[in-house]
Amino acid sequence: MKVKIGNVVIGDGEKIAIQSMCNTKTTDIEGSIKQILELEKYGCDIVRLSVPDKESSICLKEIIKGVHIPVVADIHFDYKLAIAACDSGASKIRINPGNIGDESKVKYVADYLNERQIPIRIGVNGGSLEKQYSNLPLSEAMCKSALGHIALLEKFNFYNTIISVKSSDVKTCVEAYRLLKKSCDYPLHIGVTEAGIYEKGVIKSAIGIGSLLLDGIGDTIRVSLSDEPYKEVLVAKEILNSLNLGAPYVEVISCPTCARTNIDVAGLARMVVDATQDIKKSAKIAVMGCVVNGPGEAQRCDFGVAGGKDKSAIFVKGQVVKTVNNEDLIKEILAFIDKL
Repeated sequence: MKVKIGNVVIGDGEKIAIQSMCNTKTTDIEGSIKQILELEKYGCDIVRLSVPDKESSICLKEIIKGVHIPVVADIHFDYKLAIAACDSGASKIRINPGNIGDESKVKYVADYLNERQIPIRIGVNGGSLEKQYSNLPLSEAMCKSALGHIALLEKFNFYNTIISVKSSDVKTCVEAYRLLKKSCDYPLHIGVTEAGIYEKGVIKSAIGIGSLLLDGIGDTIRVSLSDEPYKEVLVAKEILNSLNLGAPYVEVISCPTCARTNIDVAGLARMVVDATQDIKKSAKIAVMGCVVNGPGEAQRCDFGVAGGKDKSAIFVKGQVVKTVNNEDLIKEILAFIDKL
């Protein structure tokens, strides 16, 4: 099943979209626009903002005018704010229909969004589940909660839905998504919620999101970090790139170094990364610390360097094509990069 969010389509084999969320106040129009434009620059496809009150829903309209990617309105309980956000131009609403109130309100929102072809993301979180599922394992409880919200929307002929079942526990999160994938065909928004500060959150997100993507589960991803939002986008891109699911890019591999190493592998690898970060084509470059293992281990790379004490080898597809003095190494590498 495919779902259209503004000009972005997800699901059923479409490109996996990267999301993030503003940490600015939605009432701060200028600050929110500035942050979204930064997210766009780093490769964000969809952005979400909190809409906790009427003023925020009004400001949303001005923010949407100033950006280029689809904006999602995050609503918690007030169905009237969902309607107001739609009127302000939101491309998607994040709300759980079971939290709206009586079914007449759910029907009103479903009819309103159906008419305008605006999708809903049902977002189940391990920290806030209905009491009726309290005796179940958390992963199963989240899945059943999500299916309950889906059933409520389907009762009113609403099928333009995306679902997430997030937990801060990686294992629980992965189990919940696997259960959900077996139970429905809706596009899935995946991520490990409240993953923590950058260093820890990157690891938890890579394990959780990566595991699901390897299973073929996930249509849009959000890395949740206690850090600047643009860093979420960079990590999400790296996860997709590591699985060959992202846009074309230059991959740089480098060895962990050992006693045979005679060049600054880390510094050289960083230079290569910086020099190739704006190249939009698929290529693989290796920075290896010695000629003993370098060319062989990196034989599937387009080209690479294997460092020596005074001279280093440049190799292409595992075959040494040139030996250069170490003082000329950077110049030679950049010359190869220019040919990409």
